[in-house]
Amino acid sequence: MQLPIYQVDAFTDKLFGGNPAAVVPLNEWLPEELMQNIALENNLSETAFFVPTDNGYHIRWFTPVAEVALCGHATLATACVLFKRLNYSADVILFESKSGVLKVTNTGDLLELDFPVQPIAPASAPDLLVDGIGPIPMEIYRAADDYVLVYAAQNDIENLQPDFGILKNVKARGIIVTAPAASEELDFVCRFFGPAVGVNEDPVTGSAFTKLVPYWAKRTGKLAFKAEQVSARRGKVLCKIHENRVLIAGSARIYLEGTITV
Repeated sequence: MQLPIYQVDAFTDKLFGGNPAAVVPLNEWLPEELMQNIALENNLSETAFFVPTDNGYHIRWFTPVAEVALCGHATLATACVLFKRLNYSADVILFESKSGVLKVTNTGDLLELDFPVQPIAPASAPDLLVDGIGPIPMEIYRAADDYVLVYAAQNDIENLQPDFGILKNVKARGIIVTAPAASEELDFVCRFFGPAVGVNEDPVTGSAFTKLVPYWAKRTGKLAFKAEQVSARRGKVLCKIHENRVLIAGSARIYLEGTITV
């Protein structure tokens, strides 16, 4: 069996930046084990699979070792493929997912994700998290299946050198770290570590902003933000909160188009 595959750099306006994701269009679902093996073979932080439905598409996301409930950059990558290669003619795509119905709007310059807010609550850090992350954060929160750690300054975030061998044993999808931005052009910065799901550091994590935007909105009183994920590849994100939704906008560039044989 042959399947089309695309690799897309998401949350960047140039190749070799942002976060690469694989996208595999399907007519019907493959066995879950096969989709997981394809994601493992791709060896990217996420591989998205999607099938058509009556109202749009159903999307699923796999890291190299697990299926996850929500992924922003691979959804952005999938929308890019639909708009730019698969002749999707409307301005809005609806995706059914494990996190409910997700909407992606083509604004002309950017693709805007419409995701549900993920509430955060103060939490105490397990010993493994404290041992693995290094410097003690100012604040610690739990949000769905992630931890959110707040630091004082951008250089605290950039200088983190986590012990992934320890962090992979923390019972969480990921650990999000954030701080105010050093530049007046940005509001906040962040990084995302997910060794428990096979991704030591994710370059740009759209789903993280469903937790970060509510936090920064409450802290600052603002509704719209310019943020940067300060990984090695880096990626800039425009995001805002609207009622119980988070709007996350960015660009994407198609790097590879091909066929896989399974």
